[in-house]
Amino acid sequence: MAKNATVHRLDLGYFVRPAVEVGGPRPRVEPVLGYLVRHERGLLLFDTGIGGGDPETEAHYRPRRRALPAALAAVGATVDDISLVVNCHLHFDHCGGNPLLRGKPVLVQRVELATARRGDYTIDALVDFPGAHYEELTGEAEVWPGVWIVPTPGHTAGHQSLAVRQGEGSVVLAGQAYDFASEFGSDQLARRARLDAVAQPLPDYRPWLDRLADFHPQRVLFAHDCSVWEPPHGTC
Repeated sequence: MAKNATVHRLDLGYFVRPAVEVGGPRPRVEPVLGYLVRHERGLLLFDTGIGGGDPETEAHYRPRRRALPAALAAVGATVDDISLVVNCHLHFDHCGGNPLLRGKPVLVQRVELATARRGDYTIDALVDFPGAHYEELTGEAEVWPGVWIVPTPGHTAGHQSLAVRQGEGSVVLAGQAYDFASEFGSDQLARRARLDAVAQPLPDYRPWLDRLADFHPQRVLFAHDCSVWEPPHGTC
């Protein structure tokens, strides 16, 4: 149990997602958020910010970065303090600070790392850099007492989330499993309707929500949305 673990949000900057990617007439500015988990075993960093891109990527997304050391300093930590790194996936806006953490173990799903290494996926220099130390996972893992990595494929085949058990519930760091807290909430309601045997037709929901429900999430946090999902009173 990680009942004394605390989770701190890190502001790592933002980027502008073009209109063609958001399905609307205008672009959307999205935050880039990481999370620091303070645990009796040490400090775990979930996502590390926006990496340097090629000129085409820079022009496409127009990122504004907040350096990882500055983001950590705001919550009383340094790069050297980090014990363990978890990336929800290896796109350049989630693993950008990894080269600053050389030598520290980075936990990643095997399929995600293999996909990144095939190229045309992310910024290659952010994946295989001097001192990179990956620990590849195939499925779930309890990395520290009460701290679980759970595969949540969808945005990428190797996407993973982190569940931190706290007392009777947990905090879930969902990364980009959903772009918005409201999307997560919609799927949660679809699952609830299915469990309540509401007559079809009903919307589908992502099957791994059944596994996340086992952790009784009380707060779910995201990589590109400052909103937080919390369950209605008396439900999980």
